[in-house]
Amino acid sequence: MARTISRFRDFDWVLLGFVLVLSMVSVVEIKSATLHTKFHGFDAKQAGFLAFGLGLMFLVSLIDYHRLIDLATPAYIISVVSLVAVKLVGAKVMGARRWINLGGGIHFQPSEWVKLVLIVVVARFFWGVVGRDLTWPEIGKASLLVGLPFILVLRQPDLGTSLTYLPILVCGLFLGGLRIRQAGVLLAAILLVGGIGWSTGKLLKPYQRARLTAFLNPDSDPRGSGYQIRQSLIAVGSGGIWGKGANRGTQTQGDFLPIPYTDFIFAAFCEEHGFVGAIGVLLLYLLILTRLIQNAQTASDLPGTFLVMGIVAVLLFQIAVNVGMVVGLMPVTGIPLPLMSYGGSSILFTFLALGIVMNVRMRRFVN
Repeated sequence: MARTISRFRDFDWVLLGFVLVLSMVSVVEIKSATLHTKFHGFDAKQAGFLAFGLGLMFLVSLIDYHRLIDLATPAYIISVVSLVAVKLVGAKVMGARRWINLGGGIHFQPSEWVKLVLIVVVARFFWGVVGRDLTWPEIGKASLLVGLPFILVLRQPDLGTSLTYLPILVCGLFLGGLRIRQAGVLLAAILLVGGIGWSTGKLLKPYQRARLTAFLNPDSDPRGSGYQIRQSLIAVGSGGIWGKGANRGTQTQGDFLPIPYTDFIFAAFCEEHGFVGAIGVLLLYLLILTRLIQNAQTASDLPGTFLVMGIVAVLLFQIAVNVGMVVGLMPVTGIPLPLMSYGGSSILFTFLALGIVMNVRMRRFVN
């Protein structure tokens, strides 16, 4: 008991403080965004997700992260099986199979926890090859490890979540010693495959293609594929400097802004709290990412560094894409804003990931 208490002295309480502040902002904004809708009460559910996630974070922080790395192979197999199970018996919602119905109104989204598994798998893989230049067979193996879950999730279809797997691979490649020439070849290959897939129309569903092109000119289809971006831009712009105030957003409260409690929660927040509020939230994200990178730098070994930087890569990607989507700089892909968007699976992934970060930090003086 005394040993456990002493370990928590090295817990990153500052990071946790930033996370809790952002989490409270999330609950308040979800309450405002759903006040006059059938989703009223989701703020209480979000608070429950946060409390459960907080407990899991403390629990994971006590398990030596080297044990997690040792379990990488069976965890990867289970994750692939779970994604196949979604395709076979998953609940179909709005044309997509992404969840497994656990009963009692609870739906589990395996693709979210697969992100965590991939972070551990990639960390283990590149730990074994670090210290020398990467070979093409090693690059191919790493790409296959991430590519299989990527394809399975893309076929659900869930473009947003599948894209979050790619930063894990990119981060692992660069930390693992990828050379500039190899990076150039890979980029050219990705552009070639993507171009062929786009031209043939076999890579994405028609509505996904429409979303990817709508952000370039949302006025071309203002009531269709461009509707979400247009309403989001109106909401952000109408917030001005100080915002309209909580529960007073006309786009949000008038039900013009689509799903303001999940994908477009940042737009709803900007409308109600303005430019100043948006800068405050972005500053919190910057502080969180800075603390995470600091923990990666002080890790006692390479596996710890790989784990934390993999988490940084995923969170940074999600933040950049979601905020960019809201202000019309990125296409609508359905990627949630970490710690802000409503959703149990997303919240639990984030807190489990933070648990691993705390785990690495608490063992940074262990040889």
